[in-house]
Amino acid sequence: MQKYRLYKEALRAMGKKSIFLLVIILLCSSVLAGCGSNDNKAAAPAAAGKKLIIYTSMKESLISGIVEGFKKKNPGIEVDYQSAGAGKLMAKIAAERQSGRILADIIWTSEVPDFYNMKKEGILEQYQSPVFKEILNPFEDYDGYFTAARLGTLGIAINTDKIKTPPAQWSDLLNPEYKGAFGIADPALSGTSYMSVALLEKQFGWGFFEKLHGNQARIGKGSGQVIDDTASGELAASLAVDYITNDKIEKGAHIALYYPPELLLAPSPVAIFKGSANLDAAKKFVDYLLSQEAQTLIAGEGTLPVRSDVKSPAKFKLPEPADALKRSIKINYVEMMASKETTIKKFTDILQGKK
Repeated sequence: MQKYRLYKEALRAMGKKSIFLLVIILLCSSVLAGCGSNDNKAAAPAAAGKKLIIYTSMKESLISGIVEGFKKKNPGIEVDYQSAGAGKLMAKIAAERQSGRILADIIWTSEVPDFYNMKKEGILEQYQSPVFKEILNPFEDYDGYFTAARLGTLGIAINTDKIKTPPAQWSDLLNPEYKGAFGIADPALSGTSYMSVALLEKQFGWGFFEKLHGNQARIGKGSGQVIDDTASGELAASLAVDYITNDKIEKGAHIALYYPPELLLAPSPVAIFKGSANLDAAKKFVDYLLSQEAQTLIAGEGTLPVRSDVKSPAKFKLPEPADALKRSIKINYVEMMASKETTIKKFTDILQGKK
């Protein structure tokens, strides 16, 4: 009240001209404030960041470099990503679907059966990148719902202090030096291991695993652990993922990776979720991921790119992408997906001597 009374007294003391000037000043201030307010509202969405969200099982050093490269090429697009195991990501996606909305725009993992499942459930956007014609495609039934962005390989990792003659065939794992010292990650815990077991069974039949059991092959835990156990000498050899093994070799581990003629290929598909709020940005990310620049980053991490015009560093001793695709054991992924539980149980029973 005191302020209000003082304000009225001040107005009485002012002349008409002064009051008129004061009104003009207040009107201008109001207009300017309004203009500032509109600017803030326009800037809010950009500041809040309508971000492109990526869920991926790729390791941090790989995905971070690709995201940075993409942002440099597309400075107006903000990007965030979550890197975790494929199983955890699929559980997260399932929970988000229950709540009514998948938060991610992009999914990129190495679990091919998951992509067939998501396609079947109708949650993937159909998109064939204009870059597709430049890449190697491992999917005979390709229809644009997901695209291979990496050609992961698995071979036989050996501890070079324990194994002096490199393995040339899968049957070499039945030799005495591997007795009780060859490990395969549990396919119930590792999707990559499951794919490898399914591929080897298709090529050689269950008899191969029965012979491995006869040579006391062991079931490990994750794909990384069997390689760690090979590096430490607890195992003499293991069924090993390329980039994990090559990372250990880079850090000085006494291990080496060898590929028998029948190659185990584990493609890593990328897909866009249907209903993505950032569809244009998501398409641009897929295009970039398949580009020569991004594929060079992938090759630099010790795994195979999907482009023949990108060479893997010689130190990794990887096969050429086209040759790897030609040598790879072919399989029907839909059938592999349907028989997963049966295959895992039979494998486990054989290696544990329960058959």
